[in-house]
Amino acid sequence: MTDPVRLLIVDDHPVVRDGLRGMFAGDPGFEVVGEAADGAEALTMAARHHPDVVLMDLRMPGMDGVTAIGRLVAADSPAKVLVLTTYDTDADVLPAIEAGATGYLLKDAPRDELVRAVRAAARGESVLAPSVAGRLMGRLRTPRQPAEEPLSQRELEVLTLVARGSSNREAAARLFISEATVKTHLLHVYAKLGVNDRAAAVAVAYDRGLLTPGGR
Repeated sequence: MTDPVRLLIVDDHPVVRDGLRGMFAGDPGFEVVGEAADGAEALTMAARHHPDVVLMDLRMPGMDGVTAIGRLVAADSPAKVLVLTTYDTDADVLPAIEAGATGYLLKDAPRDELVRAVRAAARGESVLAPSVAGRLMGRLRTPRQPAEEPLSQRELEVLTLVARGSSNREAAARLFISEATVKTHLLHVYAKLGVNDRAAAVAVAYDRGLLTPGGR
């Protein structure tokens, strides 16, 4: 008899986690080994329970899903990450896939489709929601436009730390500069990338190739 797929559920909404746990707990082909409410907790739980598949939300307080995916890959975790989220914009899809996600589904996916996707992810197969596959194909056909104004070395250093989950204060300490200087650098980054906040800056930077999982 084949061993059940060991599953870690990561979502900041308890109701969603409860629903997913109930869905998979009733199937002998799966074993829910843990739950996490954010990316940092997901990393801890993955190291402790060694899941085969991590069912990962993206937009969560604290460490987001993309950062957690990148860190799992950097740590050589054998777990496959299947993104399960509400969002299918370029700013969500592309960074998640580039960070190392095996698949990407939306939360309105039918139960049978989700079950098949988790099994496929456990085998290392990529599963993409139709709208996500369409976006990726469209991006492959459309050459990326370079940034109008390049980021400075210091701005890239600040953005790299932000992408890894550092606060302004932590980034300042790492770079031996003031917190006010970090904020100034971020404002310049926002202006150059045409965004208004940290999350969007990181997403656009991944999209343009300014940042890469595990480095810059």
